[in-house]
Amino acid sequence: MKMRWVVGLIVWAVVSTGVVRAQESQAPLTLEESIKIATQKSLTLNIATQGVAGSEFRRKEAITSFLPTWAGNYSWNRSNQPILLGVSQGVLVTGGGSTPSKDIFNFNTSLNQPVFTGGLNSANYRFAKLGVDLSKAGVETAKLDLVLQVTVGYFTILRAEKFLAVAEQQVKNFEAQLEVTKAFFDVGIVPKNDVLQAEVQLANAKQNQVKAGNDLAAAKASFNTLLVREVNTPFEVVDILAYKAFPLSFEQSLEEAIQLRPEIKAAQLNIDQAKENVKIARSGFFPTVNLTAGYTRSSDDLDLSGGGNFNNQWQVGASASFTLWNWGKTAFQVGENKVKVSQAEDSKTQLVLSITLAVKDDYLNMLAAEKNIGTAEKAVEQAEENMRMFEERYRYQVATQTDVLIAVTLVAQARTNYYGALSDFNVAKAQLERDMGKMYP
Repeated sequence: MKMRWVVGLIVWAVVSTGVVRAQESQAPLTLEESIKIATQKSLTLNIATQGVAGSEFRRKEAITSFLPTWAGNYSWNRSNQPILLGVSQGVLVTGGGSTPSKDIFNFNTSLNQPVFTGGLNSANYRFAKLGVDLSKAGVETAKLDLVLQVTVGYFTILRAEKFLAVAEQQVKNFEAQLEVTKAFFDVGIVPKNDVLQAEVQLANAKQNQVKAGNDLAAAKASFNTLLVREVNTPFEVVDILAYKAFPLSFEQSLEEAIQLRPEIKAAQLNIDQAKENVKIARSGFFPTVNLTAGYTRSSDDLDLSGGGNFNNQWQVGASASFTLWNWGKTAFQVGENKVKVSQAEDSKTQLVLSITLAVKDDYLNMLAAEKNIGTAEKAVEQAEENMRMFEERYRYQVATQTDVLIAVTLVAQARTNYYGALSDFNVAKAQLERDMGKMYP
């Protein structure tokens, strides 16, 4: 008895856990949750993020140019005549003292420390550091684009759901009208033609319903792909298709865009990199100075011990190298990079103008959609009242079948226009926020 009770408890726990998980999996997605999933799984965003890691490696690589380099070499040489190694006042000599050998093993190591490079190493490091910031700006741009895509996809689903609901309601209205018409025909009040007309309109409405359902399925499939999920993953979304006024003026929106847009930051970073390239090219006008140190050991033994037959040498020194004449190559490189600075500055100016125009277009589109919402909402009220009146008049045979069918169609069209205007407004607002550089709605 006790065993059965324990087994039953385990089964209840497993079933309850499964029910809870099923309920959790069926919880409607919010826009914020959708954005979070997309940013975590997006391959495009991951590629951009990896670019930051690559740029960071290049920055670290540039640091090594300031540090000393240590090199070593081990070699073996065989001669046709035996050689005796010895040291006389620091000079390598050959001749008696030990057994001569045809095999000589050499080891040498050297240390080189850059002291002055004409600003080359510093400019290279700053260029690489700017590259890290540039990669981060690329990540911000990719994230902005992804957020916009998710937001548009989200409202596309809501729009499709509303259109499907309108189509379903239109089918119900035509079905109700067909029932009334059939009843009137059965008692001889209306001709057969009215019944046929109602049936044709109902068939057309059902076709529209099928199309609306297919559009919704396509929108969800596209959204699943955007969230990097299996294309047929079932889900629902929270209905946020509503009007919420945008709080900023055009001037305020443009000011935020100039401050926040990562593309503008990237344009300035391109200018700064171009200036560093000028310094890199200009370093060719200056000498390079290095400190050096070296050690050499030669022996007729593989392990370089050599017994009495070996030689040691060490040296330290400094060197300076300078290009005396290269036919103006360095000057031409400097001139070319100065031109690139000018081009980068013009590109930034052009970008700011383009962003200004984009924000203006977005703002106007949002205002137009905002006005259409009020007009469409009023049209829905008028169309619904018009349908109600014609349906009532038809029951008393003071209106025709055509009047009722047209009224039902007008209601569906008015509701479609209203939900379309709401969707257009929210999408236009999302586009404006993206062009302003806002990361999340």
